[in-house]
Amino acid sequence: MTTAAKAAFRLAAPVAAVVFDMDGTLLDTEVVYRQAMAEVSAQMGVPMDDALHLSLIGQPGEVGDRLLRAAHGDTFDTGAFRDAVHAWFDAPGRTAAPLKPGALELLQDLRQRRIGVGLATSTRRDIAVRRLEQAGLLHFMDHVVTRTDVTHGKPHPESYLAAAVGLGVPVAHCVAVEDSYTGVRSAAASGMRTVMVPDLLPATDEMHGLCAGVVADLLELRAILRAGAA
Repeated sequence: MTTAAKAAFRLAAPVAAVVFDMDGTLLDTEVVYRQAMAEVSAQMGVPMDDALHLSLIGQPGEVGDRLLRAAHGDTFDTGAFRDAVHAWFDAPGRTAAPLKPGALELLQDLRQRRIGVGLATSTRRDIAVRRLEQAGLLHFMDHVVTRTDVTHGKPHPESYLAAAVGLGVPVAHCVAVEDSYTGVRSAAASGMRTVMVPDLLPATDEMHGLCAGVVADLLELRAILRAGAA
C-alpha cells in the first residue's frame, strides 16, 4: 500500500466492526468455482470462457442467471447449472476450500480486540453457513447477511447496511473487505470504508477511487488495523 493510502486510513474514524465478503475474500473458493463451472458447463454442452466466468464473480444469483442466459440463450437452465455447481463443490471426498492468506489471523485478532465481525455475501444462507462451518469460521461471525436475507443483492448497498444494523455499529465505524467489483460497489455505496483485496479481478482505477485502500492480502490489512491506521 502506498504512503498516501496509509495516510487516508489514519484519518478515518475508529473501527468498531469489520464486514467481510466470503468467496474470494475469506475463502479461497473462486478458483474452485471456476473449475466446477468449467466441468459443469462441459457436461451441459456449453462453453465457459474466462470472460464469462470473471463476469459472474461477486454477482448475486439472479444477476448471474441473466448473464448465463445472455451467453447461452433464454432457454438455458440456470437453476440446473447452479445446483450442479454446488453439488460438484460438495461432492463426497471434496475438502473444504482453503482460507485466504491471513484470514484466520485477522479474525482471531479482531475477536481478541473486541472488534465486531460481520459477513455480507451474495451466496444464499444455507450454502454460506455450510461453507463457513466447513472452514471453521462460523463462530467468528457476530452477524451474517446472505442473499437470502435481503431484497436487493449486490451492488445494491442493502447487504452492508443490514450488516451494520445487525452488528449495532454505524457504517462510519465499519470497514468492509471485498475482492470483487460488484462487492466493492455495494460496500462503498453503503458508506463503509471499503478495502479491496484483489483475488481473480485486479484493482482498476474505479476500484481505487471507491476504496479507502487496496491491499495485497488480509495479513497486510491486519497490520494496518493493528497499527491504528484504519
